[in-house]
Amino acid sequence: MVTTEIAEKIQRLEEKYAAMGQNLSSYLDGLLYADYLTYWDYIQLDVLLNLQHPRTPFPDESIFIMYHQITELYFKLTLQAIEQICQAPEAKAETFMVQLKRINNYFKSLISSFEIMVDGMDKEQFLKFRMALLPASGFQSGQFRLIEICSTSLANLVYEPQREQVRGKELKEVLENIYWRSGATELATGKKTLTLRQFELKYMETFLKTATRYKDNNIQLRYKQLSAGEQEAVKPLLREYDLNINVRWPLMHYKSAVRYLHKRPEDIAATGGTNWQQFLPPKNKRIVFFPELWTEEELNNWGKIAMGDE
Repeated sequence: MVTTEIAEKIQRLEEKYAAMGQNLSSYLDGLLYADYLTYWDYIQLDVLLNLQHPRTPFPDESIFIMYHQITELYFKLTLQAIEQICQAPEAKAETFMVQLKRINNYFKSLISSFEIMVDGMDKEQFLKFRMALLPASGFQSGQFRLIEICSTSLANLVYEPQREQVRGKELKEVLENIYWRSGATELATGKKTLTLRQFELKYMETFLKTATRYKDNNIQLRYKQLSAGEQEAVKPLLREYDLNINVRWPLMHYKSAVRYLHKRPEDIAATGGTNWQQFLPPKNKRIVFFPELWTEEELNNWGKIAMGDE
């Protein structure tokens, strides 16, 4: 028996497909023949479980691969949330709060699960399989750099001594001075590592396009478009966002590097390596997305804030 409710829905479907020049009857035939959707097909489980291709026979390399893949999926979710904040027709506190809570939860999950990387692999296995992966590095996460670019004015991603010199300059020139480029140069020679050269070749054009697109509507500038009352409501979430991305997340990487890669700077220089001991700690980088939301004392102590603060 066709109820009034079903008849109305059929009518709406007919109108929908007619607008596309299609026949509803054909689509109904398709539904009759289509198989039921399964969980494994919907999430492409077989594909997902076959995306790990270790380069060595060490079992713990799979842990290393899968954790980084999970990380990149969280970064993709973060970029989707940023898009909804920054590309909305107008800035609204409600949109900020919904999306920032999501992003903070994504990073909370990543930060709390980083023990998988810190203590979840056999150190001897790691030191052996990691050498087979060179020059690949988590440094080459283009999505993380996009999160940074979309979050704040580009000049805030330049080290403090050069920051005022690049304000107002063309975006391409500011990108030439972005902080992470100095984190992938050889200690002994000052030359760019192959890791950095590969990364720039693949992503710099994308970074420039993204920086151009978000120049006037990144999260920092969108926040300033809110009313004073809305800003106060959003401020705690933005501070949490700043800490998660610029303090807590890099601190976990530093902890992992110390666990597996601890060497004296002179030893690193002798092997043509980079001084991650200087680059990774947030108290050395002092990159802050929203400096206007922090007191002078907090900025002076940036990166020294305990993980549980805020």
